[in-house]
Amino acid sequence: MLTREQLVSKIKSKTSDWDIVIVGGGATGLGAALEATTRGYKTLLLEQSDFTKGTSSRSTKLVHGGVRYLAQGDIFLVLEALRERGILFKNAPHLVKNISFLIPSYKWWYKPFYTIGLTIYDLLARGLRFGKSIPYSREETINMIPTVKKKDLRGSVKYHDGQFDDARLGINLVQTIIENEGVALNYVKVEDFIKEEGKICGVVAKDQETGNEHWIKAKVVLNATGVFVDELIQKDNPKARPIVKPSQGVHLVLDKKFLQSDYALMIPKTRDGRVLFAVPWHDKVIVGTTDIPKDKAVIEPKATNDEVDFILETASRYLEGQPTRADVKSVFAGLRPLAAPQKGADGKTKEISRKHKIVVSSSNLVSIIGGKWTTYREMGEDAVNKLATIANLPQSKSITEKFHIHGYKQNVNHDNYLYFYGSDAVEIEKLISLNPELEEWISERLKINKAQVVWAVKNEYARTVEDVLARRTRALFLDAKESIRMAPIVADIIAQQLGYDSEWKTVEVQKFTELAQGYLLN
Repeated sequence: MLTREQLVSKIKSKTSDWDIVIVGGGATGLGAALEATTRGYKTLLLEQSDFTKGTSSRSTKLVHGGVRYLAQGDIFLVLEALRERGILFKNAPHLVKNISFLIPSYKWWYKPFYTIGLTIYDLLARGLRFGKSIPYSREETINMIPTVKKKDLRGSVKYHDGQFDDARLGINLVQTIIENEGVALNYVKVEDFIKEEGKICGVVAKDQETGNEHWIKAKVVLNATGVFVDELIQKDNPKARPIVKPSQGVHLVLDKKFLQSDYALMIPKTRDGRVLFAVPWHDKVIVGTTDIPKDKAVIEPKATNDEVDFILETASRYLEGQPTRADVKSVFAGLRPLAAPQKGADGKTKEISRKHKIVVSSSNLVSIIGGKWTTYREMGEDAVNKLATIANLPQSKSITEKFHIHGYKQNVNHDNYLYFYGSDAVEIEKLISLNPELEEWISERLKINKAQVVWAVKNEYARTVEDVLARRTRALFLDAKESIRMAPIVADIIAQQLGYDSEWKTVEVQKFTELAQGYLLN
């Protein structure tokens, strides 16, 4: 794998122009970069922070067709998502797994109603379905989720969907892009556009680590910056109207004792008309999410007290052990880049379609909004089709439908703490065999050792303590207090690998600690 320095040297070259420059290293940008690279286009992706730093590391960790979209009658979106769910399962089996959900029934009509609806859901998946939806009795339901609220429980309906690790998929996509001769760089910020005769023909970018400025020529530029898409659009045209309406989703992470099951719980209708999930993940339980309109996009959104209380109160109505604020191990929020509603709409973000949308400016800036992780590949395909047409690139068919993602490994052993590294797990084990001290746990509770930090720096482009603890491992999202304890050890290892001094370590630990405090409930 090329080092970051080797990748930076590729953008320093004054002689080579790029076919496509992609701004944004989240799900959409990475999907487009993989699509463009595998079609043979000379592709550069630039991310101002770390890959998947924003929304793309803060999902419910589900690869799903969207049962709620089916209820809303958006059959096309469900068909599209179910198909992409199946494709992702085949292309990244080390990261995506089949998980069973139970919808508890507390009224006589729940079971027949949801059984019929979920049977339709199964049929829409066609040959890519994950399993059959089945109604269960009260006794069977309690046996599968012992902590489910038992008063008035009549049974449940089981259905299947996919679960994944969003940030891990992001870094595996980066690795796949680079292995296929694309370039993807974190900590490089696009600050302006280069134009000729009113058309964009490149970007001015600044390396956040060195302060060096790069003028990069390109045939076409894709704005895939998620909730920040309007910032680039208005840099291109200050008079452009906003096209994104951010919507905040909050998740709480609890101890596994609140579910005591490998089954996930799906609450079909909350007070605000959404669904709520309680999903087992890395020996914890993720509970969420909310859907609150926001006026402004920020890189580190914060959960409000109302959102936290809403999730806890809703969960308490369906779980015997009622979680409190003291039980929350971590709280994280993400902003969805939804298409801004037309004038006259009621403004409820849960009613805004999750279908992606591509917009082209008069200067040929291509911007993409909407969508979700499940459909990242199709979003990338649609975006590159548009980019290739605008830039008059040689026509080339998409091959990503059957393209294995870095780390691809079938039948991983989920009891192995390295399972989510897929085929790279063997390489980490080799690293440990050469340096036995790297087997030492940084956190035995979270199953994170020193070798994983070294691997993250050497092979996964981690540059900071946050990169390692938030996204290469998921410590910050699983147990914020534990991640704060781990930070000095992680800083030491990174500093050794990258040649940083003690001042860097002090500043890094302080920065991470301040960040992690925002993931704790006071």
